[in-house]
Amino acid sequence: MKTLRLYGVRLLVALLLMLAAYNASASSRNEAGATWTLRVPGFNHLNSVTYGNGLFVAVRDSPSGSAIYTSRNGRSWAKQPSPTSERLDGVTYGNGLFVAVGKRGTILTSRDGLRWIARASGTNEWLVGVTYGNGLFVAVGSKGTILTSRDGVSWTAQASGTSKDLISVTYGNGTFVAVGGSFGGFIILNSVDGVNWVAQIPPTRNWLIGVTYANGLFVVVGTDGTILTSRDGVNWTDWPSPTNSWLYSATYGNGLFVVVGDDGTILTSRNGFIWTVKNSPKRERLNSVTYANGTFVAVGNRDTILTSPDGVNWTQLVLEGNAMKGLYDVVYVNNTFVAVGDEGTILTSRNGVSWTARASGTGDRLRGVTYGNGLFVAVGSKGTILTSRDGVSWTAQASGTDKPLYGTTYGNGRFVAVGGYGTILTSRDGVRWIAGASSTRDDLEGVAYGNSTFVAVGRYGTILTSP
Repeated sequence: MKTLRLYGVRLLVALLLMLAAYNASASSRNEAGATWTLRVPGFNHLNSVTYGNGLFVAVRDSPSGSAIYTSRNGRSWAKQPSPTSERLDGVTYGNGLFVAVGKRGTILTSRDGLRWIARASGTNEWLVGVTYGNGLFVAVGSKGTILTSRDGVSWTAQASGTSKDLISVTYGNGTFVAVGGSFGGFIILNSVDGVNWVAQIPPTRNWLIGVTYANGLFVVVGTDGTILTSRDGVNWTDWPSPTNSWLYSATYGNGLFVVVGDDGTILTSRNGFIWTVKNSPKRERLNSVTYANGTFVAVGNRDTILTSPDGVNWTQLVLEGNAMKGLYDVVYVNNTFVAVGDEGTILTSRNGVSWTARASGTGDRLRGVTYGNGLFVAVGSKGTILTSRDGVSWTAQASGTDKPLYGTTYGNGRFVAVGGYGTILTSRDGVRWIAGASSTRDDLEGVAYGNSTFVAVGRYGTILTSP
């Protein structure tokens, strides 16, 4: 799976410092690496980690030079001698060999992760990322640098066609993908052989906020009326929008996509490509929309709740004891609508018309709600996570973070929550949550699951995908 890390910096140095401050090592204890536990082995600024031949290997920078750490179980770590004093930023494993890369063209190799040998790279550029696929090591770095090697020992420079800094590279589905950029723009490079590279430009730099999957299509919405669609979560098309309003949420029902946003904006589409503006009975910001039981329900600021049987004609509901609180998300499961919002607000409804306030036990702003495996999960500010079997009685769970959480979804047997500073959390049961590395520090605003793929979206055109 190709994960696109799209964020810009003036200098590669600044980007690397952000990556170093954010990354940490992780360990897996099941057969597929599906459940991850964050481990902090007592040192900071870990830049990359890999696994091979029964060993975890992590590399980092330090005031005294490079550092290499290894672990058999992901919990107990040992520092290994490094033949260089240069900073190390990337490490991978392939064909029985560990390869680490770093500043001033540094390349190190090791068969066992314990004894390392410096190799000639032929460049003095800063190497940031390295991967292995299809019998080939590929390293990328500053000023569009791309190096390839069959054995990790002899390296060949390849023409990238760009002078932009490349910050990451991966391999999947028969293709190498390298990403990078600066304030001058972002770039994505694709290659099937690691030698011939083709440039792609992300379709937008706008802030992406909401994402859904239905009818074989991912639909992403964001600022300035942004609407993107994709069949596979990798190749995206930016469609003309009839509005410049910020768009926050999208859903699908009864053969119709419905998108909502600022000032009561409502858009509809039969195919996800051609969009029409619909009249809204209220000009408040609409934060979320869902479809169930033959009814579209949109929720927004000042306790706004709108309903529609067809997505075209909308009716405003007036809540008893209206406290003018904002509502940010709504979901429908088990014959029950659940809406969440400001000051821990949770409302439930059987028909989308009559709503009942429920005690949440928190005053935090709740931004997202989902349902899976017999459980409602709501997320919000300060890392808040609440769970409920019936939507009525709610229990607070420990998230392990104080970062704000903006969205949540359920798929492939797990809950996924996303939020500020690139935060991604996963959970099998909604109770025990594990931090995952998202490779971005940009805020993630929404997440959806479909076509065997999780898609998270956020600021500055960020799109992350994961199987």
